Amino acid sequence: MPWIQIRINATEKTADKVSNMLSGRGAQAVTYMDAEDKPVFEPLPGETLLWDDTVVVGLFDAETDPAPIIDFLKKFYRKDLVYKVEQLEDKDWVREWMDSFHPMRFGKRLWICPSWRDVPDPEAVNVMLDPGLAFGTGTHPTTALCLEWLDGQDLAGKTVIDFGCGSGILALAALKLGAKEVIGIDIDPQALQASRDNAERNGVADRLSVYLPQDQPEGLQADVVVANILAGPLKELSPIISGLVRPGGSLALSGILETQAEGLNQVYDQWFAMAEPEFREEWARLNGSKH
Repeated sequence: MPWIQIRINATEKTADKVSNMLSGRGAQAVTYMDAEDKPVFEPLPGETLLWDDTVVVGLFDAETDPAPIIDFLKKFYRKDLVYKVEQLEDKDWVREWMDSFHPMRFGKRLWICPSWRDVPDPEAVNVMLDPGLAFGTGTHPTTALCLEWLDGQDLAGKTVIDFGCGSGILALAALKLGAKEVIGIDIDPQALQASRDNAERNGVADRLSVYLPQDQPEGLQADVVVANILAGPLKELSPIISGLVRPGGSLALSGILETQAEGLNQVYDQWFAMAEPEFREEWARLNGSKH
């Protein structure tokens, strides 16, 4: 099938921001290209080297209207945006994306490593990840904010719910960081399968249970709940999500734009002692302890 490719001129310092913005607007894949034919030498483990002048390329379905995406980038990145929109025929974009996915560290202990690459630190807490058809690699700020929060928690012996588990990246991180049990919930059966496959790959399948919302056990509660979805569902489902947290338990929410953080914090403040939001680029993470 044909695709639309949006090429954005960026720099070494801004390329990741542009990449995350394209991903947040629905890009099926994002890659980096050299704008001036300069060499990049072999990076150190966990390091991604980019060119001074980098072109960030977002791949979108052919039915996508590029105009709202360009307007978004002009508003949140730069008004004098330099870009190009191209029509493309199909190719092995999955392989191109795999080549650009490197091991990444979150917090002090946690590494997320593509299953097809070597781990940079065998002594660290390593999660081997193959997202498959589900969302969640750790590259997006919302996922990174949640992973860093989990790395800072004492999860030993605790039960965790990953609400909207996607690839299972947060569930697996919690298990590798010492959680006794994790329950993953998602509306997409492919996400549940990806979570199961990644749990097998990491040797923690016996401590992970996954459910569609309509199939989850009645009265389900956990010590820790993480939900990295979108602000709309987080608000609409706030009574349900809050009910999943035991009294005294902890909650972390993301998938929230910076402009949405204050309003959503007020929604959850009726059940939780909410901390100040944590921001990265235009995204936010909220967290609190249940009354």
